[in-house]
Parts: sequence; C-alpha cells; structure tokens
Amino acid sequence: MFCFCAALAAESVARLQWTAPAGWKNEGSRPMRAATYLVSGAGHDAAPGECVVYFFGEGQGGSVEANLARWKGQFRTAAGGPAEGRVRKRTVHHLPVTTLDISGEYSGMGGPMAASRTVKDGYRLLAAIVEGSGGTVFVKFTGPAKTVAANEQRFEQLISSFQPAH
Repeated sequence: MFCFCAALAAESVARLQWTAPAGWKNEGSRPMRAATYLVSGAGHDAAPGECVVYFFGEGQGGSVEANLARWKGQFRTAAGGPAEGRVRKRTVHHLPVTTLDISGEYSGMGGPMAASRTVKDGYRLLAAIVEGSGGTVFVKFTGPAKTVAANEQRFEQLISSFQPAH
C-alpha cells in the first residue's frame, strides 16, 4: 500500500528535488524563493526560525565564495568583530554541497530588499549551497540559536535529501 504524506513529498527546482523535514511548515514560494519553511521556536525562544530555499535562475546568484562572504558579513561577535563560521564541502547524491555554520549578532539582509536592519543577538545560521546541472540552489536557515540547534538534525536531513530530479 502506498501512503502519500504531504510532509514527505519531494519539492523541486532547477532539476533538483528535496524532501522537507516533517514538522516544517512550507509557507510556499515567493519571488526568488522556491520554498520558505517556518520552524517553530524551541525552548523559550518566542521567535520562530526560517529556512528558505532560494533559486535565482540558472547561472545566477553569485559564486559559492561570494555567498559565503556575504552570509558571514551578516554576523558579528558581541564585541562587534567578525564572527567566525565553519565551512565544509561534501558531496550529496553526486552534487557538490558547501555548508556554513555561524552564530552571533545577526543583521540580516542588506540592500534594497531590506527595508530596515534590526540586529538580533544570539542567532545562528545553517546554510548550504547545492550545485546542480540546472543551477545553484541556496538554503539558508536562520533563527534563535536554541531553535536552530534543536532543528540541526532536521536541517541535515533536508540537505541530505537533495538529489537530481527524476
């Protein structure tokens, strides 16, 4: 017997597909966003986390290095210095994947898409850049550090599910 469960359905963009973790609510696509997942706050964190799967178009979105630098630039230490992140490279289902794990004071996106920048203390980012034949997909999970830590295994499950679409 075949059971089709919405939480286990694969989603896709750029000839890549992935499966969202159970419990992550998909808020749907928006401009430049293939999916936006709302992740409930953990412990005493009132603010939820957000995991976004971005796709800007084939050949768009910038290099792996430029994205890592931009994301690192969104975090500072409590003393105001640059936060250090951990970058790792690996292969998932024959796809090159680069990940970043960084914590600190989070200023969010800059530029014309950000109306105002509010610094949020005690935030964490888990990010992944998945390079596929149809383009590069960028996954960015941000939120209070406790919420992100409580969902780190689910984020890993999401990244490990990326594969070429069939």
